[in-house]
Amino acid sequence: MSDVTRAKQGRPVRAVTRSAMEAFQAWWTRRHGHAPPRSDTDARSLSRKQQTGSSDGPPAAPEAARGESTLWRVRTTVQDEPGSLAALCTALGGRRVDILSLQTHPLAEGTVDEFLLRAPDELMGSDLTRLVSLAGGADTWIERADAHDLVDAPTRVLDLATRTALDAAELPLALRQLLGRCTIRQLPATPVGGGRGEEHVPVEGVLDDTVMRLRAPDGGQITVERPYLPFTPTEFARARALVELDARLGPRVPAGQDVLTLPEGNEITMRRADVRDLEAAKAMHERCSARTLGMRYHGPVGDADRYLNHLLSPRFGRTLAVQTASGRVVGLGHLLWDGDETEVALLIEDKWQRRGIGAELLERLVAMAGEAGCESVYAVTQASNTGMVTAMRGLGLPLDYQIEEGTLVITARLGTPLGEGAVRVTNAEAS
Repeated sequence: MSDVTRAKQGRPVRAVTRSAMEAFQAWWTRRHGHAPPRSDTDARSLSRKQQTGSSDGPPAAPEAARGESTLWRVRTTVQDEPGSLAALCTALGGRRVDILSLQTHPLAEGTVDEFLLRAPDELMGSDLTRLVSLAGGADTWIERADAHDLVDAPTRVLDLATRTALDAAELPLALRQLLGRCTIRQLPATPVGGGRGEEHVPVEGVLDDTVMRLRAPDGGQITVERPYLPFTPTEFARARALVELDARLGPRVPAGQDVLTLPEGNEITMRRADVRDLEAAKAMHERCSARTLGMRYHGPVGDADRYLNHLLSPRFGRTLAVQTASGRVVGLGHLLWDGDETEVALLIEDKWQRRGIGAELLERLVAMAGEAGCESVYAVTQASNTGMVTAMRGLGLPLDYQIEEGTLVITARLGTPLGEGAVRVTNAEAS
């Protein structure tokens, strides 16, 4: 634990025959109508009749006999022909698969239908894939879903837009939740340390199968990639709209700060920071020893200032600043989005070290990572940096160590703690 005492403050529906679409809409209205069935038994019986299209079939099995159900997200491509969607819905209903939501993505040829399904436990993913294929679906993709997927698409998009509007650092996280499992990288217009930047991305962006490239607000680019599953024009348009919202709102970080009391009685403030703190961060660099800067940046001390503009940008992660009562910045903690991984890094001015500030910063950064849905965080340091090693151990999380050419990488796996100071070494090499 830290020594710091806290003082917390439809698509447009594609061209199907009117009769088939009306039948589907009638089924949907009955299934999701406001008027409840007269009893639980009636509800189960009605659901089966609606999905099978039969009014004289056997009654639905009791809930206990049907067993548990599993949520699935399924995406498949169907021909843009009258009756194709109806045939797919009928096939799913015939196996007691409940359609909870449906999104459609028009293509030049065919249409991508994305379903959220509740299926009986006995139906495996391979069974659903085969069922969809026999009903006319192609290029089917399927994965387990959970309760978070039950939120309808417009509500989810509005929530992501709100989060992005409040905090610029939310953009890559919002894109990942919008587009599903994918890798997101943000590249500056000019690389840190100089050199030639990435290829220019047009304002309208570029969509290329499983990769989309978007113009970042700072002139750089945001690359989104996912294996095997091509992005649709609809997804591309949604992603562009979110990035445009971020660009229009400009630099911003959430307001609010925490005042903390150190063991000796001094008060410090922890708050979010961004590029507006650049000069204060440079001044802190000047007060830090060469050893402290070397431990943090792993390179020539004279190059340390070059990294600050990147590190403080909310486009690449989140930064917490430690500020004294006089307004001087004496510490920085960074949570950096690194593709589908997340890095944590700390820098504490020499005279403020060994007061529990680093541990408090790290704890807060890891909490942010957990809230963002990260599965792990890693820190790059040196074995001689006992302060960082101790702070990572103090998290009470499972730790993996890896030593490469004298550099120590410590990975903390987020989840159920093993207990204070617990350490698990799963990958280590002798240096």
